[in-house]
Amino acid sequence: MSVARLSRPPAKMQDVASLAGVSRKTVSNVLSGYEHVSVLMRERVMAAVTELGYEVNVSARNFRVGRSQVLGLAVPELSQAYFAELADAVIRFAGARGYAVLIEQTISDGATEVSTAAAMRKHSIDGLIYSPLSFAPADPAHLDTEFPLVVLGDAVDGSFADHVSMSNAAAVRAATEHVLDLGRHRVAFVGANPKGPVGTGALRLEGYTEALRGRGIELDPELIVSASVWHRTYGVEAVERLIASGTEFDAVVCCNDALALGAMHALQRSGRAIPDDVCVVGFDDIEDSAYATPSLTTVSPQRDELAKAAVDLLIDQIEGEPQDVPREIRIGYDLIVRESTGSQSRITI
Repeated sequence: MSVARLSRPPAKMQDVASLAGVSRKTVSNVLSGYEHVSVLMRERVMAAVTELGYEVNVSARNFRVGRSQVLGLAVPELSQAYFAELADAVIRFAGARGYAVLIEQTISDGATEVSTAAAMRKHSIDGLIYSPLSFAPADPAHLDTEFPLVVLGDAVDGSFADHVSMSNAAAVRAATEHVLDLGRHRVAFVGANPKGPVGTGALRLEGYTEALRGRGIELDPELIVSASVWHRTYGVEAVERLIASGTEFDAVVCCNDALALGAMHALQRSGRAIPDDVCVVGFDDIEDSAYATPSLTTVSPQRDELAKAAVDLLIDQIEGEPQDVPREIRIGYDLIVRESTGSQSRITI
């Protein structure tokens, strides 16, 4: 999935701060009319504002006195169980803090994730939690991080947003090592983007390749199977292509549970037994994964902990003082071992 780029982003508060040689907090104080700022400092900041053509974000400047008590949540699509369950968690934790949640899908109508997330500013929300699927180094410049913003996912160089992250690469590496420990040596990976891995997909593919390299196993491109959309149908199609190619495999690691559930359907339809012939591992620990036949081994991203951390960080931005340095909270993960790899246990990492 490719993501279109917006051109020439407007000047941000950080640009003003850098040019004036001051902190973002100082710029915020000047633009908010804070009286305890020296005349010289105020002149430096305003000169930088003029030179850069910076437009004051009135919404961000005044959010403390006119809150809507509504948070925004931007996710790729609610038809995916993981994002629906994430939204449920965000709503619960926001409600406990006295906030409602407005939800928007970022790719359901074909619009780019970044532009759709940015457009949520038009709504009466106090801040935004943004869960991107494909996030590239150029993207942070197009998100107005002067508006309270928390991004779910690994931090990107150049971003001034707060992040709540878990190590996608390490999690998939652990999942791949799990099937290697079971004696499987021909491990397929399902979910690579046919146009080149980006964002979350790239990190999960990295974890798979690290696991093979760590065991001295040569990477076989025939075992990396594309799926442009992470839905069950594409999991079925990916495994059917793998079977039709004649490539030998004895395990499948998938980028998410939806692909894994589709993969299991294709395997069973082909007459392959799970896990005797082929082990299957997913990612996300959606509710359906525990009730599949066989139940699905999967990586749990500790969804409740992630949602609570994101809500707390965002409300801290809304109700607290401006931060000069972006914050990152790293959440752990669990490997939930179930019947699709032969046993049942929970490994917290």
